[in-house]
Amino acid sequence: MINRVVLVGRLVRDPELRRTAQNNTSVVSFTIAVDNRTKSPSGEKTTSFIPCIAWRETADSVSKFTHKGSLVGVDGRLTQRTYTNKEGRNVSVFEVVCDSVQFLEPKSNNTVVENQPLDPVFPEDTVEPTVADDNKNLNTVDIADDDLPF
Repeated sequence: MINRVVLVGRLVRDPELRRTAQNNTSVVSFTIAVDNRTKSPSGEKTTSFIPCIAWRETADSVSKFTHKGSLVGVDGRLTQRTYTNKEGRNVSVFEVVCDSVQFLEPKSNNTVVENQPLDPVFPEDTVEPTVADDNKNLNTVDIADDDLPF
């Protein structure tokens, strides 16, 4: 059986950090908005709002370094829990338990201005990798090892 969830989205509101009563373990809950590939019948894009939780050091980091509008990558597993609400009804909740959360924006871009679109903004002075003149026929890119993501 495989239960793996990988999502990229923006926080809908500031994360909520709590501590367990028994062991004082950090737990943070947050919701991310993820654009769907499908569109509504009227042609508009649709968005899913996915509840997530993270524990311990991950919870502390999410609480400290993210806020409403932050772009994050989430890797975890889908869980379902059931509880009885105040009216006596059974409620079923699906959420992603995060094994890791990646912060996908630099600190300087991690501030949200009111009425600013939530699409990622890339600086205009970003230097594009250029093809080396002596290797044009080889389709290689002249890029420093420090710029590689692996």
